[in-house]
Amino acid sequence: MFRRTVLLGLVMVAAVGIARAANSNGSGGDMPALYDGQSFTINFKELSSNAEVAQLAHNSSINTIYMCDACEGLIGDGGNFVSVLDAIQGDGFNPLWQEVQIMFNAGFAPRQLSSDTEILAAASATPPEIMLIPTTEVYRCSVVGPKK
Repeated sequence: MFRRTVLLGLVMVAAVGIARAANSNGSGGDMPALYDGQSFTINFKELSSNAEVAQLAHNSSINTIYMCDACEGLIGDGGNFVSVLDAIQGDGFNPLWQEVQIMFNAGFAPRQLSSDTEILAAASATPPEIMLIPTTEVYRCSVVGPKK
């Protein structure tokens, strides 16, 4: 009976740990990001659909987070694109971020871009290396520290 109770307790503790790891609230929403070539850790959570619509319609100071879902596994030696921020605390920071997807145009291999300046230059080059596609996704995002 004691063994069964201990085993049940261990299973419950493991289940709570798995649930916390899968939860995007708290540190479960932490992910790497770049700002002006520097690595940071951000905490990231998408707003509800209604909140996204309201923020995009009425908030003119939303920041931009650049992502490249199509680049998954294609950066360098099979890495993923690290999101790029256009601001951090002390530099025009707002905790709300609109996602803008990066699509590499034909003839250009996906690569990691490290700043909003580099992204905008790639989009305005002749010919343009990338296309920028704004989404309707808005996230609450905070910079929680330098890269861990």
